[in-house]
Amino acid sequence: QVQLVESGGGLVQAGGSLRLSCAVSGRTFSRYAVGWFRQAPEKEREFVAAIGSSGRTTNYADSVKGRFTISRDNAKNTVYLEMNSLKFEDTAVYYCNPGAGAGVAPYAATNYWGKGTLVTVSS
Repeated sequence: QVQLVESGGGLVQAGGSLRLSCAVSGRTFSRYAVGWFRQAPEKEREFVAAIGSSGRTTNYADSVKGRFTISRDNAKNTVYLEMNSLKFEDTAVYYCNPGAGAGVAPYAATNYWGKGTLVTVSS
């Protein structure tokens, strides 16, 4: 059974930084891409970033390009999201998602979701 545990969220001022982590278990982590999604209050869940199985390819939403960096450690079955220059509109619950394939263009999400981690950016 696939399990996802996101962590690292919190309250931060606009312009600040946070690093999210997601530990994945229950599947061969290194074979699949992994994505980050977010859901703000009263909005639909949206794609943020994804990283290919090898870590060499990435894909970002336009809204976070140049500010967020996704990375992975296949030895630790963990994916990270480094978030810099945070804006009020980045406030959301962030979820990681193990992909259906190895690639990121396009990223194919699965139906596996964790509880998420809340990021609140104060203006």
